[in-house]
Amino acid sequence: MARMIKRLPMLPAERALKVISGRWKAVILYYLFDGPRRLSALKALMPGITQKVLIDQLREMEEHRLVSRQIFAEIPARVEYSVTPLGISLEPILLVLCQWGQHHAGELDERAHLADCIIRPRPIAEAAPAK
Repeated sequence: MARMIKRLPMLPAERALKVISGRWKAVILYYLFDGPRRLSALKALMPGITQKVLIDQLREMEEHRLVSRQIFAEIPARVEYSVTPLGISLEPILLVLCQWGQHHAGELDERAHLADCIIRPRPIAEAAPAK
């Protein structure tokens, strides 16, 4: 395994926040929850992000195994990014954060300025029978 760019904190909550912190990581995951996307498609969905920042954020998430990159042997080469099972495990957390953001906006009478929360919780897979 490649060495992490930065050493992660030992406190689990701090570690989790470090892995998903940043202005764009949650947004990138949000769009990848719908399925694999090419870099250009992600950039089009987030016009406020520069290509350099998008690539840096994707690389960090790839190092933390939240996102995977698949390179297709085509000319020109096609690259798609998708969320990994570890990344998918963040979906319910991002849903709760989205709901809390709506609650916070409501408390400040700013709800009309928000986009909809459209992260859909996935059905929880049934546990394997005990042996």
